[in-house]
Amino acid sequence: MSSKVSNFSDLIQRVTTSCLLHPLAGVSRADDFSTADEDEDYDNRAAAEEEEEDFKIHTNWGGGAGNDDDDDEPPRTMELQILMGQVFDAVSSMKRAYVSLQEAHSPWDPDKMRVSDVAVVAELRRLGLLRERFKRSVGGRGGTWGVGAATLREVVAPYEAAVAELKREVKAQQAEMDNLKEKLKTASSLTGKSKGKSRRRVSCTTQVAVAPAVELFEATMSLVKEASKAFTSLLLSLMRSAHWDIAAAVRSIEAASSTAAASFTTGGDSSTNHAKYALESYVNRKIFQGFDHETFYMDGSLSSILHPDQHRTDCFTQYRDMKAMDPAELLGILPSCGFGNFCFKKYLAVVHPKMEESLFGDLEQRRQVLDGHHPRSQFYGEFLGLAKSVWLLHLLAFSLDPPPGHFEASKGADFHSQYMESVVKNNKVGISMVVGFPVSPGFKLGNGSIVKARVYLVPKN
Repeated sequence: MSSKVSNFSDLIQRVTTSCLLHPLAGVSRADDFSTADEDEDYDNRAAAEEEEEDFKIHTNWGGGAGNDDDDDEPPRTMELQILMGQVFDAVSSMKRAYVSLQEAHSPWDPDKMRVSDVAVVAELRRLGLLRERFKRSVGGRGGTWGVGAATLREVVAPYEAAVAELKREVKAQQAEMDNLKEKLKTASSLTGKSKGKSRRRVSCTTQVAVAPAVELFEATMSLVKEASKAFTSLLLSLMRSAHWDIAAAVRSIEAASSTAAASFTTGGDSSTNHAKYALESYVNRKIFQGFDHETFYMDGSLSSILHPDQHRTDCFTQYRDMKAMDPAELLGILPSCGFGNFCFKKYLAVVHPKMEESLFGDLEQRRQVLDGHHPRSQFYGEFLGLAKSVWLLHLLAFSLDPPPGHFEASKGADFHSQYMESVVKNNKVGISMVVGFPVSPGFKLGNGSIVKARVYLVPKN
């Protein structure tokens, strides 16, 4: 028992000795704590001094760290304040000028565009002068601009980018104008070419020569035929898509003779042709109505009677100016011009409200037309193509002296090849044919030339 107690006492003694000789690593003495605190205080003081020195350098507007010109600071600060006030005034004026420039685009106002452009350039030049003044006043005292110069660059940079964008737009529009001028020049050269003579341009300041005008009139009439066929084909396809009774529609549109109606009801290609040409006859009758008047009876103008020479010159000048233009773009700029009013009137005459509602499910296009706008739909675009070709033909007709007379074949009349052209080419030989209905009018020009009327022929009873 005494030996166990002795062993236990030896164990306690050894543990105590080990603890005294090898203290724990996490325990520090008091002098260690004091040394760490002193080091931390030294670091904090050094950081504070560095921040203070940095603040002094950055707040020195002269650009140098060792500038002791404290007496020059108040007037210099005042000068910078005046300069920045002028910069803000110039920027405000720039904004107003740029807003005026944007407003001049829609509706298009050339005079306002020029005034606004001059104002924008003037304010940009003013900002450039202020920038140079700032460089001289600030940058000359130490080789750097400081914070103010960077701020001025940030203010001016967006406007410089806007000016660069406007210059690119001007270049693009100039290129487009040059292209249109080239097209107009080519068209004018072609219209001035006469038979057996060298090519010459038609002068818009003199009376149009008869021979080249006849050729030009015939070529324009060919464009009318193509545009009429294109619009009629689109209208007929829309009617079929809307599940119209084409036979009933044709009978209601065109009061055809019993023979013509019989040819339609037989089916096949004959019925298809009858429907197409009957619909084209309806469209042409509506759009050529009033062709003999100088304004399609849209007003009571008598310029062709009171001032015939000037009126002829004006008509041919309008023809040359408008020939190369896209009608949708023209009406986007001048929606209520003479051509625009012609489109309004003829669209409402050709497209009945019930027809439009059946084809498109609503009257949205009609509402736009009644509000004085031109829809941007495919259907209205095809209509504009037809309207433009008829309008050009009308301008060309009233530029001639004398203007051509226009005639139309009557239903049931005998076919005369001198004045008429059949739209159906595969008629049976040996059968007497008469006019079932007229498709498009004909014209007799002042030199005796004939532009034949197009007719749909049917066998004579």
